Amino acid sequence: MNDKFPSLFKNKNMAYLEPKNSSVANAEIRRVAFLLLENFSLMAFTGAVDALITTNLMRSKKIYEVLVVGCEEGATVSDLGIEVKNETSLSALDINASQIDMLIVCGGLRVRPISTALIRNKLRTASSKGVALGGLWNGAYFLAEAGLLNGYQCAYHPDGRAMMLEAFREVSVSTRSFIVDRNRLSCAGASSSLSMMLEVVRADCGNEVASAVEEMLSCDKGLDSPDISTISVDQNHALPEKLKTSLQLMKNNIEEPLSISEIARWVDISRRQLERLFCHYVSASPSRYYMELRLTRARQLLQQTNKTVVEIALATGFVSISHFHSCFSQLFNITPGQFRKYCQSQSY
Repeated sequence: MNDKFPSLFKNKNMAYLEPKNSSVANAEIRRVAFLLLENFSLMAFTGAVDALITTNLMRSKKIYEVLVVGCEEGATVSDLGIEVKNETSLSALDINASQIDMLIVCGGLRVRPISTALIRNKLRTASSKGVALGGLWNGAYFLAEAGLLNGYQCAYHPDGRAMMLEAFREVSVSTRSFIVDRNRLSCAGASSSLSMMLEVVRADCGNEVASAVEEMLSCDKGLDSPDISTISVDQNHALPEKLKTSLQLMKNNIEEPLSISEIARWVDISRRQLERLFCHYVSASPSRYYMELRLTRARQLLQQTNKTVVEIALATGFVSISHFHSCFSQLFNITPGQFRKYCQSQSY
């Protein structure tokens, strides 16, 4: 679209389409192995895996393959007492044959920072083969103990930072919740594993896909969970009240859109003042934001309902079907009908 403002919703929505000439479409599958230690944090593990699996669901081609590794055969018991089945044991894991791209050690509150010769040797072998290494919660300890974090930054649970600083003087222990430092990644606890892996997705697949995955998995972090949102806007606590009210008016009036002048009158400011607020805080004109909000609703209805294209056009405030086709095609580079066929051929 030939507007001086960038699209706010395009990245979020384009996650459901395979971009033309995308490097992701031709990328090889990345194999990520998770080493589960006894009493590992289940929440940290699932958060990290969720980022990868959700990325796969948003692409027509699988990007990530997850391999679950245990110290023993069978299953590993998590901190919640829930067992996770191991696909292989650490001793049986052949770094070369498995073609692993990343190996992440899953720690937890009750995981004792005591390594073994097997863990140490496998991590060192992986490092020598160029495998990226990571740690969840206190998983970074095992990398540091093997001498594989020297000269790197790492994130670590607050309760263990003093120990790490004393034991590993050549490791830079950060107070950040997660760190991606070249081919080493780490997070301090259960809640930050998703953010850590989103950085991996961003590096592999680009900002469009990573932002879309974040929108999908982080939509309920606030008190309210709007059905159409952009995290950068909806979670910005610095927004003026009049702008918040304007955004809410738009969300509440999609089928019968208000004019920008009407919205300005509702919030008791001039249209020019409203445009300035949008330009400063939202980086889009009110009309541009409103249009993309409606088209995002149209995308949702095309994807998740059996309503006809005409019905969806009317439900999102388009009186003219040709205008709807034109606007939708400009934003998504595909017609509404083509988008529906594409969705029907995919499994989300």
